[in-house]
Amino acid sequence: MYDDIGPARAVYAYAADPEASVPDGGLVEEARAALRRPAVADGPLDDLVVRAADWAAAEGKRFTGLLDAGHQEGRPAGHEEVLVRRAVLGCAPLALVSGAWLQWLSAPGDFEVPVVLRILALYADDVGAGHPHASRGSAFLELLRRLRLAEHAVPAARLTGDQRVPESAFVLPGLLLAMSRRPDEFRGELLGADLCLRTVGLLPALTMVRRARPAECDWDAVDPSAPRQAEAERPDRQCRALVDELVAEEGDRAAEAVRRGFAGTLGALREWSETLYAELVAAGDPAFDMAELMRQRSREGAVYHHQFQLEGKPLARWLAECRTDAGPLLDALARSKLVKPGRASASALVRGLVGERGPMFRVFSPEDLNVIRRWIDSLPATPPAEEPAGDRTGTRVAPAAPAEAAAALRAGHRSPGRAPSSVREAYHLLMRRTDTPALRSWAKRYVAGWLARSAHGMDERTMPLPARWGREGLRPWLQERHDRHGAEFEQNAEVPLPSREAVVDDTVQTAPLTLIDGSWLQGFTDYEQASSEIGHSLFETYWDELGNGEPRLNHPLIYRDVLKEMGVDLPPTASAEFAHWPGFRDESFELPVYWLCVGRFPRTFLPEVLGLNLAMELSGVGGTYRRARLALKAYGFSTRFVDIHNTIDNVATGHSAWAADAVDTLMAALPDTPGPGGRAETWQRVRTGYRSLNPPSGVGARLAARRGRLAGRRG
Repeated sequence: MYDDIGPARAVYAYAADPEASVPDGGLVEEARAALRRPAVADGPLDDLVVRAADWAAAEGKRFTGLLDAGHQEGRPAGHEEVLVRRAVLGCAPLALVSGAWLQWLSAPGDFEVPVVLRILALYADDVGAGHPHASRGSAFLELLRRLRLAEHAVPAARLTGDQRVPESAFVLPGLLLAMSRRPDEFRGELLGADLCLRTVGLLPALTMVRRARPAECDWDAVDPSAPRQAEAERPDRQCRALVDELVAEEGDRAAEAVRRGFAGTLGALREWSETLYAELVAAGDPAFDMAELMRQRSREGAVYHHQFQLEGKPLARWLAECRTDAGPLLDALARSKLVKPGRASASALVRGLVGERGPMFRVFSPEDLNVIRRWIDSLPATPPAEEPAGDRTGTRVAPAAPAEAAAALRAGHRSPGRAPSSVREAYHLLMRRTDTPALRSWAKRYVAGWLARSAHGMDERTMPLPARWGREGLRPWLQERHDRHGAEFEQNAEVPLPSREAVVDDTVQTAPLTLIDGSWLQGFTDYEQASSEIGHSLFETYWDELGNGEPRLNHPLIYRDVLKEMGVDLPPTASAEFAHWPGFRDESFELPVYWLCVGRFPRTFLPEVLGLNLAMELSGVGGTYRRARLALKAYGFSTRFVDIHNTIDNVATGHSAWAADAVDTLMAALPDTPGPGGRAETWQRVRTGYRSLNPPSGVGARLAARRGRLAGRRG
């Protein structure tokens, strides 16, 4: 796994994948050990909060002082730009995923837990719920773009290929992203880390950038301690209230986990910030930038230039040696005919060699050439007396990378685990975000079988979705379906309502499904998915289903209230007792398990999830919900659950409209070509997903499902 990059980069890239399965055992142990490594004095949480705030203020002034020192010392005009660019690149791995460590702290098994709902509210603010590209990371991405540093920034995992970003910058965010994939083990630590980062606020190095470039981005959006809306509560205070609530509920163990997460994060921040500060100080010498450039280009450059001799040695060998020490090459270049010390404009290294007819045309970017020119112009016309090369080139300072964590990822799970023996057991195991290899394989096979069954016998007569997607999009079709639902409701007005017993039985048997409302969208809580062009509305739908952080609006809790009116008090949804409750029929778990399985793979099954989401959001609007309301009201039960769905799922501005728009966004971006990945093939997958809400149940369909599961096993 990622053998060609450093271990911190490897952990970051792996854990940024929304379908990542972070192993148990070694990785969990290494993450806990990593939180203990940075040296931070012990003490209560209140003391740590004060210490973090004081450190951030002092460190911010220290970084800002680099600007002042540069002005006082009369540094060249390009010096400030060097400081800004290096600071921004050094902060990028953390700032691009600001808040992402909270991404899996909600799961189907705790959709009704108040503290989880409030964590989700804090996270929804970070991702800018309901708007594309509105996350705190997106605001930082805009800064990268304005500074022309965003070539490798989307998706965030690609940043690991940007050699301008030091390995040390990936250590802390990589650790936090990996921990976010094991929320059951690290909930307290993740909240402690989040509280620390919000207490620190804008990263110290970025306080310097904000002063130098005040208009380059929305700095309040980048600052995790700043509210996103006027008069909103500060996020750091929200997080502290969450921490206090968690500790009040779970006691000393949670308190220690929070403190460990806070202290470990503060220590890692301090180590990283010290490293970045040392790099910026060193960057005051243009030779430091030049040495870094030579180091970054040495690997590919060493393949060439075997014939060019520099002081009796092939340039290829100089470049190979440059990977560990660039100083000797810089000294040799400074003495060569390629360079005129103090006069870049007269030096062959940045003139003929890189010109249209030169042997190094387009080898260096304009930014690279600026680095070379600054270095040449800084060279004295008369070389100074003997001076160690390392003193002039500077060295990159970096803390020990998390090699142990990367090794634990490579080692994988200690045990494959056990696959579910029944659909009821699968329901219980799938309540959590984390999985085992056996459960993950079982889930993929289940989805493959369900989709094969859904695709069986699919034709114009069995599918309301058009055979082809049209450029006009789905809004006209959506309105037509809504009209049809309304007409069917009117036509069935005289049909007798079901009996009280039938209403109660239907409500009970639907509970395993309804109490995990929105679970097919759980994969879109992932940070980059939640603020993407397609995913932002899916995350907002998920967010709505759970009540936008308010228990009184939480759909599962509202549904439980109806059940209690019916005299049914079910066990907690995440418990084994719920899955094995004798009042449920086995078939009542089949569709919910499909939701739970497909929701774990937001990229693998994106078209199918979009189709399922459209079918689900449209299913009751205008007709079914209205008829259900009549039945509930007739027997004296609350109609609030169906009322709220009939409004928020509406086809104009509600979930149904968002679902159609998400499909249209996907389809419009695809090529109109045959084959995998083309518009026709993807549309068939969307149609299959739509039908998967209510697949056929005949013998042929069941056989197709079996073949699909077998194919999934082989895949």
